Amino acid sequence: MKVALSHSGMTLNRENFENMKKSGIDAVEVGLGYSFAEILDYKAIAKFAADAGVLLWSSHLPFMPYDKLDMASLDGNVRNGSVEYYTELIKKLAAVGVDKFVIHPSREPIPEDESRAEHIKCAKESFSRLADNAAREGAVIAVEDLPRSCLGRSAEEMLDIISANDKLRVCFDSNHLMIDTNVNFLEKLADKIITVHISDFDFANERHWLPGEGKLVWQPIYKKLCEIGYAGPWLYEINFKCPKTIIRERDLTYADFYENAQTIFSGKEPQKPDFTTHKEHIGMWE
Repeated sequence: MKVALSHSGMTLNRENFENMKKSGIDAVEVGLGYSFAEILDYKAIAKFAADAGVLLWSSHLPFMPYDKLDMASLDGNVRNGSVEYYTELIKKLAAVGVDKFVIHPSREPIPEDESRAEHIKCAKESFSRLADNAAREGAVIAVEDLPRSCLGRSAEEMLDIISANDKLRVCFDSNHLMIDTNVNFLEKLADKIITVHISDFDFANERHWLPGEGKLVWQPIYKKLCEIGYAGPWLYEINFKCPKTIIRERDLTYADFYENAQTIFSGKEPQKPDFTTHKEHIGMWE
């Protein structure tokens, strides 16, 4: 597989695209925050990427603020506004060649009562509309699995959500599944998975750690992706800067990601880097 990165914490300028390519990174996901999504120079970003030989593989659409962006809101005005907002962003990025758009199915918390089914019903209606809008731009919506009480936290729930429209596809996030297993999710969603978010965690909460820093066993995940015919890149969604949930002596580098991927591709389990130390008694939300 090609090695790819989400651009979290990284400026999408010419120098960084060139350094990515030199380090073996072949593709990137453009992560969008609400505050700057509408003012980015997408044409310039596309040119920097093309000149460096890096593929603009996908875009992660904004998921906050929740009062404005919530595809599963019980408020029809919020849902309609979300679909309209996302549709306009998709048009801008599709115009420079991005054709896969990752999106969260809900905010949180979603109650563990009868209203959960209503949230799912609302999400399905919203995603069906957005999938049709994206298709008109030559693009596809990839709904991402989420943790805790969010929608899309299991294979069964994700299958229900994407059943709303045959055009809907899935982004598999390895560090979000807490009441399901990664291998089961991959087996059940199989041909619907068009992109991935790779990171490790401790099973207590999402952490977005480098594989080897958490508790996931990586060979079954990698082999299952190969088995189901996944054709996209091995895309890390991990910040270069150290999060507050772990201790690193330095920031991560492009080389760290490339070498980590090659270890997994060679059939080995990645080990905790020697510059990483685990915190003791880490809390769920620490």
